[in-house]
Amino acid sequence: KLNIYQDEGSLIKDIHQLRQYGHQARKQAADKAMHIEKTEHELSVREIEVLILITKGLINKEIADKLNISLTTVISHRKNITEKLGIKSVSGLTVYAVMNGYIEADRI
Repeated sequence: KLNIYQDEGSLIKDIHQLRQYGHQARKQAADKAMHIEKTEHELSVREIEVLILITKGLINKEIADKLNISLTTVISHRKNITEKLGIKSVSGLTVYAVMNGYIEADRI
């Protein structure tokens, strides 16, 4: 079980271990997920871009500058991401991003 409330160093270590040992479990979960229809909880392309930048530690202003969008738009995307996923912490979003293949654990 992955504790997303632990310190950042421990979380990253656990994510690397999960990546190393969790491939078979992830493949089985992915196979099951292939049979489930897409839902409204799916993130848009722009939300995924924002999510990736969040996992890299960028703050809202940096994300806005990097994506050439307004700060208000970034805040809106973050709100949509947390509502769709039901995840509010950066560490939780990072785990989600790694587990769903949006970012490699070693790029965090």
